[in-house]
Amino acid sequence: MIKRAYAALAAIACLLFATGSYADQPRPWETGLQQAATGNMHAIRWFEAYTLWFIVPITLLVLVLLIVVMVKFRASKNPVPSRTSHNTLIEVIWTVGPVLVLLFLAVPSFDLLTAQLTFPQNPDVTVKVTATQWQWNYEYENSGATPLDFDSFLLKDQDRAAAGKEDKSKYPRLLAVDNELVLPVGKVVRVLVTAAPTDVIHSFAMPSFGIKIDAIPGRLNETWFKADNEGLFYGQCSELCGKDHAFMPIAIRVVSQDQYQQWLAAAPSDLSKANKALMAAVDQPATVNVAENTAE
Repeated sequence: MIKRAYAALAAIACLLFATGSYADQPRPWETGLQQAATGNMHAIRWFEAYTLWFIVPITLLVLVLLIVVMVKFRASKNPVPSRTSHNTLIEVIWTVGPVLVLLFLAVPSFDLLTAQLTFPQNPDVTVKVTATQWQWNYEYENSGATPLDFDSFLLKDQDRAAAGKEDKSKYPRLLAVDNELVLPVGKVVRVLVTAAPTDVIHSFAMPSFGIKIDAIPGRLNETWFKADNEGLFYGQCSELCGKDHAFMPIAIRVVSQDQYQQWLAAAPSDLSKANKALMAAVDQPATVNVAENTAE
């Protein structure tokens, strides 16, 4: 009896605190950067916090100096203004000070840029992303004998039920898409980004991954990332590209290697069916664990 009671409590705890797969998206009243899902994004978040140690003191110093000047050197207290043309000590301070601050900011920023622009050899997956008004096309370069490419559109409200994406907390309005870009966790992904020859400039941005790169007609830009967490991640086109610029979301679903291989084998013949099977597989583990705990 006691064992069953513990099992029931464990099942309730799993239901209350289970957090399926990791997912990141904009949240209400969010003022900082999104949670990091790649090593480069962790470095970006660190650099943001690091710069605040310089920005906050400098801002407060300037504020204090402005208040001192307004109070001490106001016209009513100094009817005859000072004619001082320069001060050697002040000249040295406001020359050396900014140089040192810029030096402390430059060194870690160069390290961060080097990490972002140093492409790993032999990426595990290569995806070509082509932007058009107003959608994304994904083409898997090394998907095997059967080529795989598909378009990704904003998911309309009337299509949610058919796609099995009625949960707006997981598939938010204006961010959910009909076909996500599916990629394996812990693998190096090379992304080739361009725009259709007769189109305009777009920008492929995924905040949780720390990537943002322009999609320019006639030019092939390149970036990379390695997702550390499984889950569903959202981004958007970040270059004003026309009247439907706000309706051009990006969704990347990161899954295990086995789930990715199963999806990759099924997607070329029936993409919709493969997506639904993958969604069922991703949502299954938490349900199975709760059922097993309850059975014991």
